Amino acid sequence: MRTSSGRPVCVVDDDDAVRDSVRILLESHGLTVRDYASARAFLAEAAAEGGCLLLDLHMPEMSGLELLEKLRADHVGIPTIIMTGRSDAGLRARAQRAGAVAFLDKPVDEDELLDSIQNAFASSNA
Repeated sequence: MRTSSGRPVCVVDDDDAVRDSVRILLESHGLTVRDYASARAFLAEAAAEGGCLLLDLHMPEMSGLELLEKLRADHVGIPTIIMTGRSDAGLRARAQRAGAVAFLDKPVDEDELLDSIQNAFASSNA
């Protein structure tokens, strides 16, 4: 995988097992990973950190889509990849309108995830 120049992939998912497995996968490819159990934890700690955001769509309190829309409203331009186990065309379209660079269905294919992350970093360099 190409380097992310030390910029982190911020994984936001309320499922501990998903966060852990994604962290292990991404770190095995040389990526820096920060993970957060909720959208609010991400906002409190890392929203301006840069890098790339890997965001679960369905979370309690604040959904991934609500977080993405808030980031866009606040002019935080972090490239965002949405991942979900429950997708529909309406959610996909709303995520695209909010600026998601990719929309992946769980379980996420490793190569598709890595390609999406590489594309997200490339788009933030353009």
